[in-house]
Amino acid sequence: MAAESEPGEPVKRKPFKLLGILDVENIPCARDSVLYGSLGSVVAGLGHFLLTSEIRRSCDVGVGGFILVTLGYWFHCRYNCAKLRIQERIAREGIKNKILYESTHLDPERKQTNSNSGSN
Repeated sequence: MAAESEPGEPVKRKPFKLLGILDVENIPCARDSVLYGSLGSVVAGLGHFLLTSEIRRSCDVGVGGFILVTLGYWFHCRYNCAKLRIQERIAREGIKNKILYESTHLDPERKQTNSNSGSN
């Protein structure tokens, strides 16, 4: 009974590691890369087999397709994630500066009402 968790507590699961090294639950883009890579492997291998009827060479093409599609999607996805993180950081800094400088003399959006009303 002591080993059971209470209903309000999250259940801790052992992470799923592909080939013992790649934690596909916690690493961004890992799951999608492996899934698209396996699909690319099947398409490339089966397509080559249907065209040439060479079993061994089709398996080689399938493995090559897996590697190419997995790495291609991995780099594409990681690049987009990094770009998104940079955009989020810039937006966070902008919001922080807006809150910090709002209603002060350093606020760039504040209009100089004193200089305009003094000239009349």
